Amino acid sequence: MNRLDRLKAIREIIKDKKIYSQEELMEELHNRDYNVTQSTVSRDISYLHLTKVRRCGERGHYIYRDKYSVSPQISIERVKNKFKENVLVINKANNILVIKTTPGEAQGVAVIVDGMNFEEILGTVAGDDTIICVIDNNENAEKILKLFQEL
Repeated sequence: MNRLDRLKAIREIIKDKKIYSQEELMEELHNRDYNVTQSTVSRDISYLHLTKVRRCGERGHYIYRDKYSVSPQISIERVKNKFKENVLVINKANNILVIKTTPGEAQGVAVIVDGMNFEEILGTVAGDDTIICVIDNNENAEKILKLFQEL
């Protein structure tokens, strides 16, 4: 199994399960037939921009998560407010959404979009007031567009 498969497996593991240490992540990877060392896991964590964070109500416990993802403490209301205050217009061109924001707010909105962790969203690129959001196909782009417009 190659590195890309292993990185994908790590994302799946941290999405589905609380991971408290590199050793626990190594064990989960071994369970999926990835023969990895601690240093490999450490490099993968760094490459994926994962970080250890304290969860509310779990004193002393940490889990790995994507540092760019929306924090569990950020409510849907916060997401709605970010869109309401900063998104001016959203246009669709096939599987690409072009999101126009108020000046200087594109990166903040893009972080929120990326943090929603929609599997359909392949990635975003943000400038000063414009975001390009690439969706996996036209049908899903339409669904995401409608969702964003409701926000």
